[in-house]
Amino acid sequence: MSKKMMLLVASVVVVVLGAAATALAASPSASNELAKSNSDKNNKDFAGLVDIGGGRQMYMECRGKGYPTVVFVSGKKDRTETWSTTLDSSGNPVFPSEQAVLPAIAQTNRVCAYDRPGTIVSTGDGPQDFETSRSDPVDQPTTLQDAVSDLHALLQASGERGPYVLVGHSMGGAISRLYASEYPEDVSGLVLIDYAAYGARKYLTEEQWDLLQSLIGSPSQAELDLYPDLEWFDEQLNLEQALAAKKLKQMPLIVLSADEPMDLLPYVENGTFPTPEEAKEFSELLFRADVAARSDLVSQVPGARHITDTESGHYIHWEQPQLVIDSVREVVEAARKKSCALGVKNHGQCVKALKQAQ
Repeated sequence: MSKKMMLLVASVVVVVLGAAATALAASPSASNELAKSNSDKNNKDFAGLVDIGGGRQMYMECRGKGYPTVVFVSGKKDRTETWSTTLDSSGNPVFPSEQAVLPAIAQTNRVCAYDRPGTIVSTGDGPQDFETSRSDPVDQPTTLQDAVSDLHALLQASGERGPYVLVGHSMGGAISRLYASEYPEDVSGLVLIDYAAYGARKYLTEEQWDLLQSLIGSPSQAELDLYPDLEWFDEQLNLEQALAAKKLKQMPLIVLSADEPMDLLPYVENGTFPTPEEAKEFSELLFRADVAARSDLVSQVPGARHITDTESGHYIHWEQPQLVIDSVREVVEAARKKSCALGVKNHGQCVKALKQAQ
């Protein structure tokens, strides 16, 4: 991988599989047609642009049938293709993969995924070997709140019926969690995959938080030269928005955490860490803080479960797709029965449980 391409696709969460990501095959060219009628999209496969208002269009793919609709929310910089990708025995990405999470869930449910502005998919080894977001660009950096507002506008404009089960990876998990707080009636379940847990801030010193922001903050000039509209986030505003979010309502929730700390050795090469030992120490510190913050969230939602023995790095849906598929199906089944939590069989039991909790 060229150094420029590594800079483009790398962030603290993507660097774990950065070398593999460049092999990801290009997706089929997207339709440039605007969305058809809402009733058509509710029953047919769809891939194209949706007018979300304000002179903007966003790319969306939906397929399959079955209630509830599952909406996939990608991690930072990742286009829709991430949900149809797995790894082969050599650790190389395979796209499209029938063993991937999205096509598996599409066998039984309506599924949708979309491109946030500024996301990419790698198509080769060179600095220009990538495809950009099919959604209209926006001013960068953005925030969790911006992403939540966009997702809400997209779902409303698309006509896809809710309430939805949201499945979010990394930054997409943080977006999904905030969405569920702001639009609780639109969400019947959550699956959060190694999500960006801003609650980890309470386990970090000011100096450690500043260092983390430097790792995941603004892109380099080399990245922006390649793609001026590349997605990035204002991490301080993200933190404030995430910590101010309302408590989640009672709902089926599964959180999956990587059980391998992130590889920060590339940040030794660029001088962020003086030694490999210091990079490893900070990586392990972040790992513990993230797991603790996710456990905190799970403890606030009755019946929720935190899966930590994933035998995976950050991209659990690539490395262990069946584990993610099983988790999504469990939450989907609970949501279909209108259960308020995992392990609660029906709506009547939910009403009883909620009364007891009051």
